[in-house]
Amino acid sequence: MEYKDTLLMPKTAFPMRGNLPNREPEMQEKWEEMNIYKKVQDHTKGRPMFVLHDGPPYANGDIHMGHALNKILKDFIVRYKSMSGYNAPYVPGWDTHGLPIETALTKNKKIKRKEMSVAEFRKLCEEYAWQQIESQREQFKRLGVRGDWDNPYVTLKPVYEAQQIKVFGEMAKKGYIYKGKKPVYWSPSSESALAEAEIEYADKRSPSIYVAFDIIDGKDVLKNGEKFIIWTTTPWTIPANLGIAVHADLEYSIVEVEGNRYVVASALVDSVAKAVEWEAYTVDKTLKGSELEHIVASHPLYGRDSLVMLGEHVTTDAGTGCVHTAPGHGEDDFIIGQKNGLDVLCPVDEKGYMTGEAPGFEGLFYDEANKPITEKLDEAGALLKLSFITHSYPHDWRTKKPTIFRATAQWFASIKDFREELMQAVKETKWVPAWGETRLFNMVRDRGDWCISRQRAWGVPIPVFYAENGEPIITDETIEHVSNLFREHGSNVWFEREANELLPEGFTHEGSPNGKFSKEQDIMDVWFDSGSSHQAVLEEREDLVRPADLYLEGSDQYRGWFNSSLSTAVAVTGKAPYKGILSHGFALDGDGRKMSKSLGNVVVPAKVMKQLGADILRLWVASVDYQADVRVSDAILKQVAEVYRKIRNTFRFLLGNLADFDPNQNKVPYEELRDVDRYMLVKLNKLTDKVKKSYEQYEYAAIYHAVHNFCTIELSSFYLDFAKDILYIESADHQDRRAIQTVLYETLLSLVKLVTPILPHTTDEVWQHIESVKEESVQLVDMPDVQKLENADALEKKWDAFMALRDDVLKALEAARNEKVIGKSLAASISLYPNEESSNLLESVNEDLKQLFIVSGFEIGGKYEEAPKDAHTFETVKIVVNKADGETCERCWIVTPEVGEDPDHQTLCLRCASIVKEHYANA
Repeated sequence: MEYKDTLLMPKTAFPMRGNLPNREPEMQEKWEEMNIYKKVQDHTKGRPMFVLHDGPPYANGDIHMGHALNKILKDFIVRYKSMSGYNAPYVPGWDTHGLPIETALTKNKKIKRKEMSVAEFRKLCEEYAWQQIESQREQFKRLGVRGDWDNPYVTLKPVYEAQQIKVFGEMAKKGYIYKGKKPVYWSPSSESALAEAEIEYADKRSPSIYVAFDIIDGKDVLKNGEKFIIWTTTPWTIPANLGIAVHADLEYSIVEVEGNRYVVASALVDSVAKAVEWEAYTVDKTLKGSELEHIVASHPLYGRDSLVMLGEHVTTDAGTGCVHTAPGHGEDDFIIGQKNGLDVLCPVDEKGYMTGEAPGFEGLFYDEANKPITEKLDEAGALLKLSFITHSYPHDWRTKKPTIFRATAQWFASIKDFREELMQAVKETKWVPAWGETRLFNMVRDRGDWCISRQRAWGVPIPVFYAENGEPIITDETIEHVSNLFREHGSNVWFEREANELLPEGFTHEGSPNGKFSKEQDIMDVWFDSGSSHQAVLEEREDLVRPADLYLEGSDQYRGWFNSSLSTAVAVTGKAPYKGILSHGFALDGDGRKMSKSLGNVVVPAKVMKQLGADILRLWVASVDYQADVRVSDAILKQVAEVYRKIRNTFRFLLGNLADFDPNQNKVPYEELRDVDRYMLVKLNKLTDKVKKSYEQYEYAAIYHAVHNFCTIELSSFYLDFAKDILYIESADHQDRRAIQTVLYETLLSLVKLVTPILPHTTDEVWQHIESVKEESVQLVDMPDVQKLENADALEKKWDAFMALRDDVLKALEAARNEKVIGKSLAASISLYPNEESSNLLESVNEDLKQLFIVSGFEIGGKYEEAPKDAHTFETVKIVVNKADGETCERCWIVTPEVGEDPDHQTLCLRCASIVKEHYANA
């Protein structure tokens, strides 16, 4: 007789191996066929809205680990919200204009830009952008990200551009848009102005020079011939010098050195003396900076006036306290120059070459002009010291080349005009992490006006016309007309038609008596593009609302999209476009280094999914503290894969042991369950509560650890471990077996739902193996409710104490195993010597303690103090482990003297013999 045939072993078609790289694409095809996004939206229709507005990734190149981190986090949120009482649409988007696409065409695709019109080149840019969108769309979908992929928003779409024009027009109407000549970040390598968001800092080696300016009109405060000393690391700006700034409240010293008299801030005399190598010097007198105003010095190369002015920006952190001022090459310089009536001299062209306004240096690239300018200063006797320093310097984030400050005629958005409203909007936003508020608040508080014009071809044109007299024209009528043209034809129409063809029919203007007009050739900063998405997407689309509940991007977007979106939204609506901001860090390699091809440490999402699957990548995202920078490597992913395997095996065990369970017929009511079963439901309930709260707080690592611990500790190490003796051994309808199955069923349903936002492929696969469910996908159900279970706290307290005592038993068994007293724990018989507290606890447990401890024999040997000397000693119990008496039952593996007592089944214990007889009687 084959007794194994009488065991109720697990049965399930759910495979042990995930085989995710092959199974996930099949699952995604199924989702596509059933149009899962629409079905979820239909299922949640009428619920309160929760809108996570997608910050658009740039449409160029394959997705990297930062993309994966970002999109997966968004998917966690959207999936959870749609399962917890909300209608949570997700409309993905793409940012498509800008220099990288121009560069990709001209350099990588060898397109000859100058042999075609702007309109023709832009059409090639658009085609390239759509190719990149298609490629990235498939990669994002492969991550398992659910969204309206067939109808994304794209910044080059006519409908988007039309709304962007309206944002510009509304800001202009309120007086926030102006054209002015002032210094902006300028990239000679891109030949374009840059916004602050397009600047990154890197080390640069620069000349450091100290230069003397002779005083030619001391205003009876200083003597002619005395000298101001300035310090600069940009000698190429010396030809643009028109002044020297000092601080009114600082003290300045007249320092005498070998017959020369120099003016330096008193606090910096010693450091200047050391830098320029003065061997001996004396301070003749001191005076306040306020006394130096309007003194005139002479430019050391050109002899023109250099005016001394008072400026708040002057400090004693470095230099001399006398600041070289070139209004065409610095923001502070420009401001102080405007106050004092100085010109805005900028002798550097758009490519970075010195112009005729820098006599003697015309045609030199600005950086190459440093040496000859320094040599000329030396010849003039004005150079006191030349050395070199390495310092942090602004670079173009795309070309990685240094930038300069350069005064040009640009279009600006005047931040100062609505700065207070911006700062108030920041205060009214919910920030995760909390430091985000301070970060953006300070940026808004300190930022200058926003340069929104760019001298490029691929972007949304600035919708400004010019009259014959040069007056710019921005009216409600022209804005509305251009917006409608763009909505119908796209923004390329701006470059395909003449100005008169773009204006409303019959348009007249007093500045154009002959009816002739021209148009602006500059395009808008790409941050204005993406920053208009609250209008072009949230306001435009019927399935979304403004403000969004949440914006979620990398921490670099405080100066980028978070900032530009806030600026345009507050300017247009008076409110932030978002109720909350959540930010994440950057993806680094396993050693915490930035990923780069040169280091060979790049972890590519596509490769991870091909080897391990998207659900492993998603589980990794859940495992990390994403609000800081996160690490990823093969070793880290391998650890995550082990956790996945544990979760998957838990699902498989639960499914396997529910093969003969019908919840409509076999479910045991809560009040009829044993204490231990109710305890597991209490623990499951606590897990549900913790996981749902963690989702609400965007704390996914807490979910990762809670679910993993529940699977390994509460389930695998305890409940499922001892339950096998009942599930496999007892008859199908035994009360204890059905009770355990009831718990397993509730656990399966809850666990599947709880981890669906994180592991959607796996949970949908599990769902297909649960026969009792009606919905075709787990994505069409809601999160489990947190139950109010009777006497839950007392039950948990009691059984947590028992679990601690059980841990002591397991330790004693392990020690006995190491001492070769026993092999498996079922070979053991244990005697417990509990203290009073543990004795009361054991007496209160009604379940079979042998089963709970997974041993063959159990007894209370006596009181704690009565235990033999060789007992294993713990705080509340002493334990003696002996080899169990008797033979091993062939069917349940318990060691007992009962084996052989039933004459018909001499290799079985009496319990198994009885079950077997029942089995064959019913067969």
